[in-house]
Amino acid sequence: MPIDRFIKERKTVWQRLEELLDILDRMTLRTLHREEVRELGRIYRRTASDLAIARAESRDPRLVNYLNSLVIRAHGRIYRADAQGGRRIRDFFTRDFPQSFRRTWRYTATAFGVFLVFTAIAFFGTRHDPDFSEFAGISPYFRETVINNRVHWWQELNDASQIGSSQIFTNNIRVTFYAFALGAMLGVGTLYVLAFNGAMFGAIVALTYRAGFGNDLLFGFVVSHGVIELSCIFIAGGAGLLIGTALLMPGDLSRGDALKSRGMEAVRLIVGCVPLLVVAGIIEGFISPQPISAFIKIGIGVITGIALYSYLLLAGREELEE
Repeated sequence: MPIDRFIKERKTVWQRLEELLDILDRMTLRTLHREEVRELGRIYRRTASDLAIARAESRDPRLVNYLNSLVIRAHGRIYRADAQGGRRIRDFFTRDFPQSFRRTWRYTATAFGVFLVFTAIAFFGTRHDPDFSEFAGISPYFRETVINNRVHWWQELNDASQIGSSQIFTNNIRVTFYAFALGAMLGVGTLYVLAFNGAMFGAIVALTYRAGFGNDLLFGFVVSHGVIELSCIFIAGGAGLLIGTALLMPGDLSRGDALKSRGMEAVRLIVGCVPLLVVAGIIEGFISPQPISAFIKIGIGVITGIALYSYLLLAGREELEE
């Protein structure tokens, strides 16, 4: 094929590759549409083939150098994306997770509402009749030997903080994943986890107030880690409800497409909660049980709460505005 004809037929493809690479210079590969990613791979392979042809048949060094630089540039952009694990993690926590939280806040608010309703029911029911706590999963043994004897059971964590902390955030992660995974039961499983944990929390608080040390529990233990821990449970509950509603109410999408779309959001929420639960577990294991002033623990709760919701509500907004 004459070189002029070769250049004329291929020129549009090379220019399109340059356009896509210019776009990638301003953003990441993940921000391209799926069709653009496929087009990029297709054009890259075709241009690499054109380079081989030009080297074999053309005596024009400018053409060979141009195609060579274009292929090198494309190769670097495509395969560098595979090596950007650290950047992907950074982008996830600085952009993807908080944006997903804001897009799905109604589901999180619903999860919070369910938890709050059953907490209130169990609290007022147990305050009126301590036997009501058994409906919330509190054993008579716990009520009689721990609550009635005014045992500050959480202080036992001071005897083995490292073990206690690891057990706590492992348990918290387990509850969080239950709230998420049981959303596959049309959301009923998620509602059960939220209702059960809310009722148990309300019953325990009511029993401690009946025994006269409710403030010790809330302000001497729960407050320092509770904001992060409970927020993660609500977010996980919202993720579970996302799965459940995708199955029950897919809208204009097929159930498969709705599950895929909302499922991605749900997974982002759960992955984002894991390090937060680790932080909550560390606070709960090493700080919450310590015999320090309640004002310090309240301050920790306030600071962590402000930091958490400032992050969830503000992070990643600048990229949306661009």
